[in-house]
Amino acid sequence: MGNKAKHAAEAFTLESIPNVGHSIAGDLRQLGIQVPTDLVGQDPYVLYQNLCLRTGIRHDPCLLDTFIAATRFMAGDPPHPWWHYTAERKRTLKTS
Repeated sequence: MGNKAKHAAEAFTLESIPNVGHSIAGDLRQLGIQVPTDLVGQDPYVLYQNLCLRTGIRHDPCLLDTFIAATRFMAGDPPHPWWHYTAERKRTLKTS
């Protein structure tokens, strides 16, 4: 994972969170998330919904998977690729 944090305590910038690059960090900043610890306690489904409302477009659901990965990582879970959460998202939203 390159320069990505291996544990939440090692994440000092949004871009150091596994799965989060410049673009997704920008999405998070639009939502008021400035530093990794701002993700602690956040609901990734609410973050995704708020981003869609703020931008006026429905973002790719894979972005929601990435938000799940980032919030779980900052809650102390080990890093997983964003697609690890796709099945969970589909079950939760009952979509295919």
